[in-house]
Amino acid sequence: MSSADGPVPGRIGVPKTYKLYLGGEFPRSESGRSYPVADSRGGFLANAAQASRKDARDAVVAARKAFGPWSQASAYHRGQVLFRVAEVMEGRREQFVTEVAAAEGVAVKRATALTDAAIDRWVWYAGWTDKIATVLGAANPVAGPYFCFTVPEPTGVVAVLAPQSSSLLGLVSVLAPVITVGNAAVVVASQNRPLPAVTLSEVLATSDVAGGVVNVLTGRTAELAPWLAAHGDVNALDLCGAPAAIQADLERTAAGTVKRVRSAPATEPDWTRPPDISRLRGFVEAKTVWHPVGT
Repeated sequence: MSSADGPVPGRIGVPKTYKLYLGGEFPRSESGRSYPVADSRGGFLANAAQASRKDARDAVVAARKAFGPWSQASAYHRGQVLFRVAEVMEGRREQFVTEVAAAEGVAVKRATALTDAAIDRWVWYAGWTDKIATVLGAANPVAGPYFCFTVPEPTGVVAVLAPQSSSLLGLVSVLAPVITVGNAAVVVASQNRPLPAVTLSEVLATSDVAGGVVNVLTGRTAELAPWLAAHGDVNALDLCGAPAAIQADLERTAAGTVKRVRSAPATEPDWTRPPDISRLRGFVEAKTVWHPVGT
């Protein structure tokens, strides 16, 4: 109940149990598990779904189904879709600020700056959809009556282990470039700071991004990462948020299915620094085409 002046004193808030984001829908974990999410001081914030191996497989299936239409969409269309995500993020700016402040234990002013940087970062990557082919492609000189062109193509399904400490800006910095170049993504959110990722899922679901292009799992990174590294239908793996103790094992496991792997940095990057195209370059393949001159 509430009054005209606000909530009734002594009212008990509704504890939230957040769900996964798979194929454009919000299912519970098939295992039925959840885990408590705390703020930087240990206070309870919400319950998050604890994804299982089966949930990870379902996420890969959804991503593979979405990859074809997304990768074949025009670069202009992908740019418009991604810019729409930034528009919706802007509309939920206050919620992101609140969640970042609680998760990372920073002042509201700092949380606001991080949220604004995340929105601006998304816009920056959205602007690259129709430019990256020109920058990474080439017309190759050959000795013969042929045209020889090299063009970048998306790698496929990319599993992304999100940064553990930077709950929103770090997440955007690793996810946006993956889908900008036409890949589909399976994201394992920050284990202890997953709520901004869940809210981003809600943004994606209410923008123009087709279901399955991005799939978000919450839970134990060390539990989910080995299954994604071993999955034969995952084409690439970003180990940014992988626990140090299992990074080498994940790289060895990924080699068994010849994945493209982006290794985790020795220390987590300063995500506030201006981005470059290295993450765009990291998840594309070069296709070379020959064509006779005059035909």
